[in-house]
Amino acid sequence: MTPVFLATLFILGLTGGFFSGLLGIGGGIIMIPLLLYIPPLLGLTALNMKMVAGITMVQSLAGSLSAWLIHRRNRFVHRSLVLVMGSSSLAGALIGSVWSKHLSGNTMLGIFAGLALLASALLFFPIQNDDEEIELTDVHFSKTLAVLIGLIVGLLGGIIGQGGAFLLIPLMLYILRIPTRIALGSSVAISFLSALAGFFGKWGTEQIPFLLAIVLASGAVLGAQAGGKVSKLVQTTTLRAILAVLIAGTAWRMGFSLFSRFGTKTTLWFSTGTFAVVGVFFVIYRMRSKTRADMPQQNHPLQQNNR
Repeated sequence: MTPVFLATLFILGLTGGFFSGLLGIGGGIIMIPLLLYIPPLLGLTALNMKMVAGITMVQSLAGSLSAWLIHRRNRFVHRSLVLVMGSSSLAGALIGSVWSKHLSGNTMLGIFAGLALLASALLFFPIQNDDEEIELTDVHFSKTLAVLIGLIVGLLGGIIGQGGAFLLIPLMLYILRIPTRIALGSSVAISFLSALAGFFGKWGTEQIPFLLAIVLASGAVLGAQAGGKVSKLVQTTTLRAILAVLIAGTAWRMGFSLFSRFGTKTTLWFSTGTFAVVGVFFVIYRMRSKTRADMPQQNHPLQQNNR
């Protein structure tokens, strides 16, 4: 590999690492499309999906560890949540990373695009009563659901070379009802454990090009430190919006690349269907949220009379 190619990887690592620290993700949701499409765009060596999955597993490991340290200092990491979800996610990631050796690049690409689309659709929905000042000791969750979510996300993340934070975050927000900042901070710790298992699984099955991975991860560590510091200064609604847009763009681009191989008509249907599904779910959720917001106002006089 040329020095120019390695320098490009380092810069891409800085970019992915920054968003890792900012948004509480391993950074792979951004790194995978960057590694697949930026080098060929610059006239450099193209990387296939299997190679990218191996590289981003190392990047996810380094980026999530670096971001974890930042969010821990900010007191946004819930220890019990990390232990419960992290242990099941670690087991799932080990299985998924070993199993991925037997999957084709297109299958991995399809899994990644589908997960990204699901995550982005969830993140576009607003959250009611998201208290930014809540203490860690006031956060409670279902351990059964946490174990199940960790296992599934770890399995899928191990296949595509990710810690899975981009999917963990919306599931923690909407199913476990974890406040945004704590979900962002805890997810990087969980993702680190998942990425650690995935790393050993892919290493054991010889799926990691270590020179490229180390260069990328070096940039990711520096970028994550900067992103973690900025994250504390940004409103939670803004963080969710940035994460949703990034994941939605990634889902569409990856899906477009996959379906374009089947012809223009199929690609057009995919693009239209993607935006239609996200739009319909968003409108339905907004209508339900508005109805719920109006109900207390209607019942308020009656509640006063009953006191």
